[in-house]
Amino acid sequence: MDNREGQSWLVTVALLFGMLNFGFAPILVRVADDADPFALAVVRTVSAAVVLLAIWAFRSKANAHSYNRHENLLALGAGFALGLHFICWIAAIMLTSVASASVLVTIHPVILILIEAYYFKRKFSGLVWTGVFMAFSGSIVLGISDATGDTGFEHALRGDLLAVMAALLFVVYFLLSQKLRQTSDWLGYITRVYGITALTCVFVAVIIGADFSMSAVALAAGIGLGLGPQIAGHGAMNYAVKFISPAILATLILVEPVLGSLLAWGLFDEVPPGLSVLAIVIILCGVVMAWFKRSL
Repeated sequence: MDNREGQSWLVTVALLFGMLNFGFAPILVRVADDADPFALAVVRTVSAAVVLLAIWAFRSKANAHSYNRHENLLALGAGFALGLHFICWIAAIMLTSVASASVLVTIHPVILILIEAYYFKRKFSGLVWTGVFMAFSGSIVLGISDATGDTGFEHALRGDLLAVMAALLFVVYFLLSQKLRQTSDWLGYITRVYGITALTCVFVAVIIGADFSMSAVALAAGIGLGLGPQIAGHGAMNYAVKFISPAILATLILVEPVLGSLLAWGLFDEVPPGLSVLAIVIILCGVVMAWFKRSL
């Protein structure tokens, strides 16, 4: 096996492991649904930051990237946006179904297309805009279904809105960190940004007076979120982005809502209403169409 084949094999394994961890993220939140979402976000992000800081402290600093003032500001903004993203996403899972929250948070590729079109003046094909229209139409239908249907969640629409907010915040994180990731080494990048993410969650939780009392199960779930979906899941994506096209990565991200929904169905008997299922299918098809054609 040559170096290229070995690297390809490593990227494939990393992605598969990362996608599996992504799928379990909403399930871990559901397990800890008795915890304060702000406190759970703190446990998640601090756990990840501590582990990464320990690894970073013992690695060789010979080839470490030295951050300048501009890069520090980018890292600060990216970490702040990611921290708020996690808070909104965890709160969304606690208020609406796993299927709805997981699907709505994955519309961030479509939001990126809108920003590129109207801010950076990039031109896209009609198929891309068809996908954008499908994704947002499906989101509206899903919101109507969750607001009027029997979902089993009293504040499902509020959860849907928080999931959309989480998607918007992820776009901010992505845009701020895109340039930073190109110049920084992988471990140095995620250690710095995830550290700021953890500080953001701690700051917000303290300011609002979050309740940090939680069961041992919730605490374990929070730590699991930090070690699994955050380090292994997001870490795998950050590693693979240098070797895999954005179209493939964006499509693989959709494993999270599919796997998460199936697990929620089997473990918690969460079955969305028929209209919600239709809306979810429309959203997923729209995201795949828009992002895949956009990346060609």
